[in-house]
Amino acid sequence: MSPLSPSAAHSARRPASVAFVGAGPGDPSLLTLAAVAALESADVVVTDQLTKASLVAAHARPDVEVVDASHGTHGQPLTHASRAKIVVQAAKANPGGRVVRLMDGDPTTFNGLAEEALACRKAGITVDIVPGVTAVTAVPAYAGIPLTSPAASAVHVIAAGDSGADYARSVDPRTTVVLLGNAAALAGALVALADAGRDPATPVALTEQGTTTRQCTHTTDLAHAATVVATLGHPSLAVVGPTVALREQLSWFESKALYGWRVLIPRTQDQAGSAVALLATHGAGADVVPTISVEPPRTPHQMDRAIKGLVTGRYEWVGFTSVNAVKAVRERFEDFGLDARAFAGLKVAAVGGVTAEALRAWGINPDLVPTGEKSARGLLSDWPEYDADLDPINRVFLPRADIATDTLAAGLQEMGWEVEDATAYRTVRAAPPAPEVREAIKSGDFDAVVFTSSSTVRNLVGIAGKPHPSTVIACIGPATAKTAEEHGLRVDVLAPEASVASLIEALAEYGRALARQAHEAGVPVLRPSARRKVASRRKAR
Repeated sequence: MSPLSPSAAHSARRPASVAFVGAGPGDPSLLTLAAVAALESADVVVTDQLTKASLVAAHARPDVEVVDASHGTHGQPLTHASRAKIVVQAAKANPGGRVVRLMDGDPTTFNGLAEEALACRKAGITVDIVPGVTAVTAVPAYAGIPLTSPAASAVHVIAAGDSGADYARSVDPRTTVVLLGNAAALAGALVALADAGRDPATPVALTEQGTTTRQCTHTTDLAHAATVVATLGHPSLAVVGPTVALREQLSWFESKALYGWRVLIPRTQDQAGSAVALLATHGAGADVVPTISVEPPRTPHQMDRAIKGLVTGRYEWVGFTSVNAVKAVRERFEDFGLDARAFAGLKVAAVGGVTAEALRAWGINPDLVPTGEKSARGLLSDWPEYDADLDPINRVFLPRADIATDTLAAGLQEMGWEVEDATAYRTVRAAPPAPEVREAIKSGDFDAVVFTSSSTVRNLVGIAGKPHPSTVIACIGPATAKTAEEHGLRVDVLAPEASVASLIEALAEYGRALARQAHEAGVPVLRPSARRKVASRRKAR
């Protein structure tokens, strides 16, 4: 083995560089491109009490080391000095590597960046700073409150609880004051601002869990703000000033069609990604509960024979009807040391956009994706008939689930194709979800359930029981709706097209209709789960 060059040996001894990265205020879509790149390159990620583990899971390598710097061994919150020691130790323990110190919001704003970065510099560690979207601007923006306007020309940001804060500088009626802190600190700061001489009639907005689908904003005035804070769970930010009044016209996030809804998606985590993202655009949060588990076929001989035929030119077409089929074939290819180049000369069909994206991620651009319905019927409507003069081979390979229907195979045979299918994977019913999830399903804590196939209906009822009658049931198509009704469920929403996007949009339109009805009746707009609770309290009286 050749020795390391002097420069390489020095690099191996040098501590890891440290990037202080802003994680944003809560909404994962507010993570910057630079932050994503930093997480992707990280060998170690040091988190604190507010940053989300989901960001690390979504963007860092699977083998990344995660160090929790939120609390000590006895449960006490760590100081900035203690966190600085953890960051320095992580850098020294990973010479030549990359440590990401993931901080809530923006690293430069009330996050202890100065203490931690200076400790790194003192230890001879290279430091980078990746700014993030700060809660100071993002939370008011999500509440529909600009920080400046013709009536407000200055902004003061104060860490509530800072004994040295000069509130007298914030009494000008043209100054917007942003206060950050826990409930007790905010209450004290609001009292101090009033005592300093700010007009008690000044509008105040108090926002909890800002920029997330659990955000809730309460408006009051400075005279009553401290009292209102005491009634809230965990407010994180207060805005004081004339621009708060603009919220009545500019509230956009909390007025989304499904704002605050808790929606159950009975699918695997891999399959649920697009639905989760689409629900978020309408203001809803999603809980994913797998109802099936995907396992390899009991005997691989059928698939092995088909893959050998694929490589040797036995087929004209390969048809993929699910992401799981793509994954199963890809894994078998890799077992044999093959890659996407083996598809050269083959025509490839995908049942829909999600399956097509899975193929593209593998380096395969499908030749056929249905232009209409994203289903076996839609695929058949676009699939060309076999032509002996134009098609040198008449065989089609369909890797499929063990419980797949014969719709596609039968239709292709009617069109003159010879179909060879193979069980690429088995679907088995998943284990029941956690007891608290089962209870939430049965008791109506979910506002809606979206069913994307008949099997998700059967399996969810089988492992968790029927959703509460108050829960909105949304189905992707007539067959799924029929299965839901057979299981005693009332179908409220039926997608006009058999796609996840159409299903989520139909659910959003249902939410808009509920809001219109509430406005016409002059009553508050309540989520289905909230209406159930109100009805239960009335019945108890």
